[in-house]
Amino acid sequence: MSTSKSKRKGLRELIAQGAVMMPGVPNASMARQVEQAGFDAVYISGAGMANSTAGVPDIGLLSMEEVVRLAGYVAHAVRIPAVVDADTGFGEGEAVAQTIRQLEKAGLAGCHIEDQEFPKRCGHLAGKSIVDVEEMVGKIKAAVASRRDPDFFIMARTDARAIEDLKGAVKRAQAYVEAGADAIFPEALQNAQEFRDFAKAIDLPLLANESAVQSA
Repeated sequence: MSTSKSKRKGLRELIAQGAVMMPGVPNASMARQVEQAGFDAVYISGAGMANSTAGVPDIGLLSMEEVVRLAGYVAHAVRIPAVVDADTGFGEGEAVAQTIRQLEKAGLAGCHIEDQEFPKRCGHLAGKSIVDVEEMVGKIKAAVASRRDPDFFIMARTDARAIEDLKGAVKRAQAYVEAGADAIFPEALQNAQEFRDFAKAIDLPLLANESAVQSA
């Protein structure tokens, strides 16, 4: 029987071996279909939870408690590791730490937090804004320090490409790596070459969403 701890360890082993396909799902029912189809891990979409499950826009309307509950349903419904979109971490400092602890308790294998200002927006929509690098670095440090299981996988997402440029996104990512992130999610890169350039500059696993995978 898979335990939360074994799922987290298993996710790290999968990532160490190479690329891991994690189909995105909004709920536990679809997660079971992903598992039955033979995938090794599943991604719980923030937009999916907001749009399909709660019926609200993906602009940060779900609370930390709601995300933990919905993601927990998925984590307990499958034997494979589940990673969740934790939006902006639902605050700073202790709020981020509480988010990580509750996601661990709910059985998640990992999560990502982003550097958008609240209220956030879906990554491919216009009108986004991002916090200062120092604020996001503080969130990552709080997240890393608060996890009880060292295998809980913490990713840092940057939306800087759409607001600054590729160099700005890389610079932010490098700061997030130094803060202790396990992986980087470079949101809304423009093409496959940008993703290649980003990968050369960042010596950590990268999360690519569907559009980036298709363009590569």
